[in-house]
Amino acid sequence: MRVLVVGAGAIGGYFGGRMLQAGRDVTLLVRPKRAAELANAGLVIKSPNGDVTLKKPPTVQADRLSEKFDVVLLSCKAFDLEDAIKSFAPAVGPNTAIIPLLNGMLHLNVLDAKFSADRVLGGLCAIAATLNEAREVVQLTPMQSLNFGERDGRMSDRVRAIAEVFSSINGAAASEHVMQDMWEKWVFLASLAASTCLMRTSVGACTG
Repeated sequence: MRVLVVGAGAIGGYFGGRMLQAGRDVTLLVRPKRAAELANAGLVIKSPNGDVTLKKPPTVQADRLSEKFDVVLLSCKAFDLEDAIKSFAPAVGPNTAIIPLLNGMLHLNVLDAKFSADRVLGGLCAIAATLNEAREVVQLTPMQSLNFGERDGRMSDRVRAIAEVFSSINGAAASEHVMQDMWEKWVFLASLAASTCLMRTSVGACTG
């Protein structure tokens, strides 16, 4: 199964890197600057769950993307969704499954309108990670999860196949209630954002 990870920042770099570390067929869709960084220094992950340096990881840029992939793992931010769609659209074929990891729900409507709902799974992740000044992926805490599934709750053959590929990621699992999972995360984030706005400070200051 061929997986295209859109973006090699903190989220895409981490989950894509873990699959590459396990020998999965993964390609990172990146912009020219990030492609040069990965070609020179490799994809470096520093993590409580184990460090790894992947030299010259497979990458592709949007203007050279022509092959179809079985899975597209979409790790962009909501404000970058339209540009991301344009970049990975050539990789989407009749049997491609798209797994978005964006917060919220509105992106599902956008992806459905572009690719049709049968190609778009539900998905979410939880991880504290960032890129440092050296452009290395740094995982800040051991906690991590990645959940995905059919939006109607079916445990389909494609979800089982994807789960096998994603099994190399600690905390990755297929879900029979992924829409509920997504709503629960969104309600949590919205409540947290409201609290920090009302308190006019960060989560750390509120809990410290």
